[in-house]
Amino acid sequence: LLNDEKTVKKWKENIKKQIEKIFDKSKNIIIIDNYDWLNKEKAISFLRDVGKYFTVPYMLAKESIKIRLEAGISFTEFSYMILQSFDFYNLTKKYNCELQIGGSDQWGNITAGVDFIRKKLNKEVFGLSSPLVVQADGTKFGKTARGAIWLDPQLTSPYQFYQFWINVDDRDVINYLKFFTFLSKTEIENLAQKVKMQPEKREAQKTLAFEVTKIVHGHKEAQEAEKISQALFYNDIKSLNQKELETALQDVPSYILKKAKKISLVDLLVKANISSSKRQAREDIINKSISINGKIMDKIEQIITPSFYLFGKYLVIRRGKKNYHLIIIK
Repeated sequence: LLNDEKTVKKWKENIKKQIEKIFDKSKNIIIIDNYDWLNKEKAISFLRDVGKYFTVPYMLAKESIKIRLEAGISFTEFSYMILQSFDFYNLTKKYNCELQIGGSDQWGNITAGVDFIRKKLNKEVFGLSSPLVVQADGTKFGKTARGAIWLDPQLTSPYQFYQFWINVDDRDVINYLKFFTFLSKTEIENLAQKVKMQPEKREAQKTLAFEVTKIVHGHKEAQEAEKISQALFYNDIKSLNQKELETALQDVPSYILKKAKKISLVDLLVKANISSSKRQAREDIINKSISINGKIMDKIEQIITPSFYLFGKYLVIRRGKKNYHLIIIK
């Protein structure tokens, strides 16, 4: 199902904003919309002036087409090679663009553009492809993969973005540093040694998370995400301001507690489904598995009063080392 023009236009504007944020504006980056020339083309003249340079056997020989033939490919998809070649042609003619870069799955379309420009303009241009990023388990890294992340902060917050990278597998982290950061070869080699000698410190993952978040969202957002991550790891909840706390806990289980003068800790743990029963709650407290706002709770008779509330409306309960729960007082 193809998307309507209004939807595509909105996506286009969002992508432009993302690109402008990533690239240094002082470098005179020009963002071009291929709709500017494709919209002016008429079907008959396009087929006559452009289509004649592409033979069907030539297109069928491309690997990107071959692998789609058995599954079925529409004429729309089949003709994409011609459109991408025409884009490269216009960029070369109008902006003297000599290099097209893309993933290895785009190699056939890139070389088709190189051939088209040579025939049409008698000019030599070039193509550069990079391997598609594959995770250590063999799964593809991309927007359709499970657990995919987005550059748009409305779809993946800077903190969630940071967390994705900090949880990368040891087997993948060095490759990702090469692919997604501007660190030097020496810096990456040093981090590779740390992964080998002290993997538990996750120095490479921390560097990867900070660098990629900085590139996509900015230095300030990367620092904030790093601060939140460290606060949760070290259970230093009180070091966070309200906005940071809400960002950190937006995806954890939550429970709305009716405002009251007091409630026993045991009752709260059961009400919020943090402990399965009062007996389990007492065991958790005795084992020092429960903390509130970063402080271990070790008294079974503990009473929770409004003095515990963060920002007048939150309790952050951690059970064990990683299981956070947010209690919202209303």
